[in-house]
Amino acid sequence: MNLVTTIIIITATLSVILAIVSFWLPQMSPDYEKLSPYECGFDPLGSARLPFSLRFFLVAILFLLFDLEIALLLPLPWGDQLSSPLITFLWASTVLVLLTLGLIYEWLQGGLEWAE
Repeated sequence: MNLVTTIIIITATLSVILAIVSFWLPQMSPDYEKLSPYECGFDPLGSARLPFSLRFFLVAILFLLFDLEIALLLPLPWGDQLSSPLITFLWASTVLVLLTLGLIYEWLQGGLEWAE
């Protein structure tokens, strides 16, 4: 057998084994929370006027803020092809320093604490 045939046989065998294991391994015991259409922690059939934790929404906004700023760094691999890669490095370093300073500020102010 040549190398290509061996690799195809190994990958096919491994795929079949993993498919069988993933089908039989998990426990099939759904409960009320797993069957609920909403996974946000609120009862979908209850009152919409219940008080909620503002801390949850603050942490979610912080996550979105840092996640969107990280997306600014995605074009960096193409930045080294510019005429001056040093400017790209300086802008990327500035973004990372601002992200780090923002994270340190939120940490010191207690914005990342879930429970008080």
